[in-house]
Amino acid sequence: MNMKKEMAIGFFSGIIATAVGLYLYLQLAFDSDFDTSLKRIMEEGLFGKVISLAAIANLAVFFIFIKKNKDYRARGVLLATIVIAAVTMIIKFL
Repeated sequence: MNMKKEMAIGFFSGIIATAVGLYLYLQLAFDSDFDTSLKRIMEEGLFGKVISLAAIANLAVFFIFIKKNKDYRARGVLLATIVIAAVTMIIKFL
């Protein structure tokens, strides 16, 4: 496959893994539903920290791609993690 296509698959896999990690964290850590929990962390200014925790799910996706010798997809996951870290820093300082 094309290198850019492989990296794009990895990038979107990383974004999806972070979204799933966010959903799981909010379901496990809070008693209320997803929307209420999300509003609560936004009001308390914890969104950056929660996104950082949710990005831990990228580790699993990254190592799965490495194990299957899908190096370009693993690079895409790494790129997604870097983008998420940059967004988290921007949110923290605004």
